[in-house]
Parts: sequence; C-alpha cells; structure tokens
Amino acid sequence: MWYDATIEKVLIDDAAVQAKIRELGTQITADYAGKDLLLVGVLRGALLFIVDLARQIDLPLEMDFMAISSYGAATETSGVVRILKDLDTAIEGRHVLIVEDIIDSGLTLNYIVEHLRNRNPASIKICALLNKPSRRRVDVKIDYHGFDIPDEFVVGYGLDFRQRYRNVPFVGVLKPETYTAHPEE
Repeated sequence: MWYDATIEKVLIDDAAVQAKIRELGTQITADYAGKDLLLVGVLRGALLFIVDLARQIDLPLEMDFMAISSYGAATETSGVVRILKDLDTAIEGRHVLIVEDIIDSGLTLNYIVEHLRNRNPASIKICALLNKPSRRRVDVKIDYHGFDIPDEFVVGYGLDFRQRYRNVPFVGVLKPETYTAHPEE
C-alpha cells in the first residue's frame, strides 16, 4: 500500500476499531433511548468515526459538524482554538453528543464544550475514539471512549498528517522521520 513505508506499526487494526464502534453504538442506543439526539462531529478527523458510529446507533438522530483549528500544519496543538465552521442546527433543549477522533491536550474539546454549553442544550456528552491521557492539559470527562493510546504520533481512520493518511483503514503510528523530515514552513 502507498503508506507502508511511512507507518511504523499498526496500533489498532480495523477489526478492533469496528468492534469498539459497535460496542459504543450499543451503549449510546441504550443511554439515549427516547431522547432528541444530535451527534456533533468535529471535522475533519472525526468524519469516518461519526459515520460508522451513527450506523451503529439504533435511534433516530441528527448529525451536524464543527470545524476547529488548533494545530494548523503543526504536530502539536498551539493552544489557540478557532472555530472555522459552527453548527447549522439549534441545540437548545437537545441532547448533544460531541464525537471526536482523538483527545490529546483537551484544550480544543474544553473550548467546544464551553462554546456549546452557552446555547442551553439539555445535555452535552463526549464520545472519543482515541484518548491520550498522558498529554492532557485540561481535564475533560469522556463519556464514551474507545481506546487509550500512548503518546505516539498516530494517523489513519480519519487522523492525518498534513491532511494525508485519513483514508488508512487502521490507526497506525507514523514513523518519526516522516514528520520530522518536513519542518514547519
């Protein structure tokens, strides 16, 4: 495959990812039965995850998306969060489930939660496929999470390096020489 030379190892294979998503979907279905559920995907990384997750939730639901910038072309968050695309849907009185690909420092997610809380939803919860607890700078409660991972640079299944690797079907560790060979402009 095109990415073989740059992936150091497979961290979580596609079968494990899909099994975890089925498990999360079952739990979310039980927890939100009879509620007005809105999935909020954080673009672009969560796109594959939210689509697969929505198909595993056996409830009527809606989806909307936010685009947030905190990394730019860098491999670590700048700590400065900007909303590039806000929700198109009103969330007052609704049960909002934020769907994230990965929680690293927690800064971006904390910003999103505070931003949405001001709109008076009935509830806000968080669903993240990946969690890097060793990198946390802000405490965020993850209500539904897939995998705790080590502090390694991961790509695949929606996660990118310079907008590439999102279509890799598993979560893999990128070889350091791949991202260190391209210093920031």
